[in-house]
Formats: sequence, C-alpha cells, structure tokens
Amino acid sequence: MSPTPPSGIDDIRAQYDFSGKTAVITGGTGVLGSEMARAIAGCGANVVLLARNPDRAAPVIAALGKAKAATGKHVALRADVLDRPALEEAAKSVLGTFGQIDMLVNGAGGNDPKATTNPDQRFFDLPASALEAVTRLNLMGTVVPTQVFARSMAERKQGVILNVSSVNAARPLTRIAGYSASKAAVTNFTQWLAVHLAEEYSPDLRVNALMPGFFLTEQNRFLLTDKETGALTARGKKIVEHTPMRRFGAPADLSGALLWLLSPASQFVTGIVLPVDGGFTAFSGV
Repeated sequence: MSPTPPSGIDDIRAQYDFSGKTAVITGGTGVLGSEMARAIAGCGANVVLLARNPDRAAPVIAALGKAKAATGKHVALRADVLDRPALEEAAKSVLGTFGQIDMLVNGAGGNDPKATTNPDQRFFDLPASALEAVTRLNLMGTVVPTQVFARSMAERKQGVILNVSSVNAARPLTRIAGYSASKAAVTNFTQWLAVHLAEEYSPDLRVNALMPGFFLTEQNRFLLTDKETGALTARGKKIVEHTPMRRFGAPADLSGALLWLLSPASQFVTGIVLPVDGGFTAFSGV
C-alpha cells in the first residue's frame, strides 16, 4: 500500500526528519557531494560515504558529526563505483550495520582532459579510450551502484534513489562531448529506472535526478576562473552572462532540492530531472 498522503502543513517538518534512515552516497568527498552528505546528515540520517580513498573521506565524516541535528552514525567505506565486487562487500557491511538502505545518492562522476577538445586536440583525434572512460564513470558509475544498493530496496519495496545529472545533459557545452553525452545518458537512465522499479517492484520506489548548473568545483574551477587572479575566464564570463541569476551556484544551493526529492514531501514525484541552475536552461540568450 502506498504511503498516506501528507495531511497538511503540520507534517512538513516531520517529513524532513531522516532519523533512523540510512543514506549511501557515492562521490561524497567532492565539493558538491560533501555538501549533500552534510545536508542529509543534518536531517538525522545515518550516512555512508563510498570512496576509493577512505583517507580523503575522513575529514568529511568528521565534519558531518558537527552538522546541526546530525544524530545518526557516519562512516566511510572503500569502494570504487565501477568495482562491483567491492560495492557488493560495502552493501553487505551497510546492511549488517544498519539493517536497511533507505536512500542512494549517485554523486560520482567527472570528465577527463583527454576527452576534451582544444586547439591542440580536435574532436576527430579524441582517443576512444578517454571517451569510454568518461562514459563508464558517469553512466556505469551510476548504473552499477544502483544495481548493488537498490537490490535491497526492491526486496523491501521501498526506497529513494537520486542521481546527479548535469546541465550539460540539456544544453551540451562546447569541448566536452563525452561528458555531455554521458550525463544525458544519466538523465535517460533516471527516467527509465523510475518507470521500471515502480512497475516491476513497487510504486514506493522512487528515482529522480538533480541537474546542477555551474558550480565551482575541483574539476572546473580553473576553467571558469583565473588561477592567479580569481577573475572570470572568457568561458566563465559566458556562463554567467547566460545565467539569469548572474552567478555560479554555491554547494548549499543544492540542499533544498536534494532534501525535497529524498523526503516524503515529494512522495508523488518520480522520474523527474530537476535543474538547479540559476535559470541557465531557461535562457535562450536573447
């Protein structure tokens, strides 16, 4: 039976109380991923970060304990999103420790300079290996963790999966063909999976995606700002000019959309890809 619909405004605060729930997050050591982990921990959830390098996750885990209302347990487990055996071991550990998995956030992803065009590297010369690596990281790095961690959700017939697409999926940027195409695949996979899980397993299994616009991250900081002066590069200026809110996003700008999509407040929402982009995808340029 589906959950009882919210009865009114008095229930809103309770819907964002994740106490006793467990969230697994990939890509949680990055700029955006760590902020998403902080927001989820701040709602009382147990948070499990999957990281290739647990040492890098250590300061993130330490910070989660300082988040307001962070009453859950927070741990990091070693696992690569493309290493299924390692993911299977991590899933066993999570289930053994917490009993169930309520939320999965697929935040891992990225680009490769070798898959990026520039004056010295034309599209026709991009190595297939680099394009395949970007596609594997973004698409398969979403699919494989979902296969592993959502299995127990399907058995329990309840859970929420949140993927991270990109504004590049809707408005492909110049130079990064592989990244844009693979994020478009994440968008399509999100919609497909939402229908598949609801029809084959339970309507209480929801799948959505965030579509972040332009945020300063480790990956793009020095593509958008000058390393020495901090001034906008030509590419950074174009992006800001085509963003009606006239700025890059701050990591915390994702939190509201993230928590809404994970919470019962969005219990009738599945299969959507929600832009958090300052209006970038709405602006035609004229």
